[in-house]
Amino acid sequence: MDWRDIPPLSSLRAFEAAVRTGSFSAAGRELNVTHAAISQHVRGLEGRLGAELLTRDGLRLIPTDEGKALAEALTEGFGQIVGAVSAMLTSTAQRPLRVSLTPSFAEAWLMPRLGAFWAAHPDIPVELAPSCDVVDLLRDGFDVAIRYGNGDWPGVESVPLVSSQYAIVAAPGHYQAVTTGDLTELKGAHWMLEFLWPEAERWLGEYGIDISKERLTVLGTISLVIQAVRQGHGITIAPTTIAEREVAAGTLEILFKARAESSGYHIATRPGAESPALRKFTRWLLSEAET
Repeated sequence: MDWRDIPPLSSLRAFEAAVRTGSFSAAGRELNVTHAAISQHVRGLEGRLGAELLTRDGLRLIPTDEGKALAEALTEGFGQIVGAVSAMLTSTAQRPLRVSLTPSFAEAWLMPRLGAFWAAHPDIPVELAPSCDVVDLLRDGFDVAIRYGNGDWPGVESVPLVSSQYAIVAAPGHYQAVTTGDLTELKGAHWMLEFLWPEAERWLGEYGIDISKERLTVLGTISLVIQAVRQGHGITIAPTTIAEREVAAGTLEILFKARAESSGYHIATRPGAESPALRKFTRWLLSEAET
């Protein structure tokens, strides 16, 4: 099919509406344009096709044989389009919101809060897909992603959610706290980090620690890292939500805490993709970040 041979969709819609409603004025009201615009579209369509499509009988529009055949085909085609879109919208409304996010953010920030969203919106199921992989929202079927960085990513709309606040922690009594703000005091320590956690490496880099040059053990999840650090095997960087919870329990102490200056977590969505469920979820995320 060569779409260059097809007249403009606006002209086809105007003509179909004029035939179905019986007047340019009624068609204009349906399509939210003037009757003159409908008339112009029909004249342009007749010129494009080289055939008369409508005649007048007093105030009533009468389609020619060619016009009647075209109008019937258009009504059927537009009806199929409306049906397919309605079915897709219904299917989309019934399926869970799919959220892509990093495992550390899911565990440290979202999961302690998500119960409040479910309580407020029991009709909106949420499916979390924790991964450090960069996803294509449309291709991979995600409604929203929560990602770390500066938010300047091509092909998505991003809104700042929370700035990244991290702490370096260790088992109580095993390391001296950093009081100067210079993390080079910790060079040579045994670092323990979660597998594929780019946020941590970037944050440490802002404070002068090149983790590739340090003694490093990588474990599968932040929970395993915390367990190892509790036993005195090394130090780690953790979101402050986790760090402060462990400090309150007496299992860890904070050696250094600061906010990343250039990056943070953002809500990323496809341009124009804003279903009612997604709108409620993103508004809830932002309200949680404010509090």
